[in-house]
Amino acid sequence: MSVDSPAAQPATPDSLIEQCLSGDQVAWETIVRQNWRKVFNVAYKFVGKHDEAEDLTQDIFLKIFKALKTFDRRANFQTWIISISRNLCIDHYRSVRKERQTIAREVDTTDLQPASRERTPYAVAEHLDLRAQLKQALETLPVTLRTAVVLRDLQELSYQEIADQLGLPEGTVKSRINRGRIELARQLKRLQDKQPVQRRRRGGAARPRTR
Repeated sequence: MSVDSPAAQPATPDSLIEQCLSGDQVAWETIVRQNWRKVFNVAYKFVGKHDEAEDLTQDIFLKIFKALKTFDRRANFQTWIISISRNLCIDHYRSVRKERQTIAREVDTTDLQPASRERTPYAVAEHLDLRAQLKQALETLPVTLRTAVVLRDLQELSYQEIADQLGLPEGTVKSRINRGRIELARQLKRLQDKQPVQRRRRGGAARPRTR
C-alpha cells in the first residue's frame, strides 16, 4: 500500500503574482477567489446594494490586474488589494454623487412626496410649483431619455437593473441618463427663470411707491 504524499503547500502571493505576470490564468483566478469576499465587503459598504457591489468588485479586480506589475513585493499583498478597493470605491462614490447632483441642484426628488401638513400655505404653493415644473420639464424630454432618468433618479434603480428592464447595454443606459439629466436641468432652468414673474402675480399687484 502506497503512502500518500504530503499535501502541496498553498502558493504564496509572490508566486501567484509571478505566474499571473507570466500569463497564467489559473493563478489569477486563485487570487480572485482568495480575495473576492474581502473586496466585495468593501464595495458593499459603499454602495449598499448587492448587484452594484458585484459590479464594482469586478471593476476593482480589473484595476488590480492592470496594476499587478506595480505591486511592491515588500508590502502586504492583501493590504494593497484593500487599499486599491477603497480608493476605487471612493472614486465611484464621488462620481455617482456628482451625477446625481446634476438633477439634485434643480429639484430634490423628495419633493415628489405629498406636502407635509406643517407647511405654510406659501410653502405648499412652492412645493406644488416645484412638482409641476419637474413634471413639465420631464415631459419635454424624448421618451428614451425621460425613461432612463426616471428609472435612475426617481426610482433609484441600478444601471444593470435599468439595462435589464430596457433590454439595452449598460453603456447605452448611462449615456441616456447623462444626456437626459443635462436636458432636464436645462429645461428646469428655463422654467425657473420665468418663476419670479409668476410669483409676483400670485402675490398680487405691486403697491405704488409713495413719495
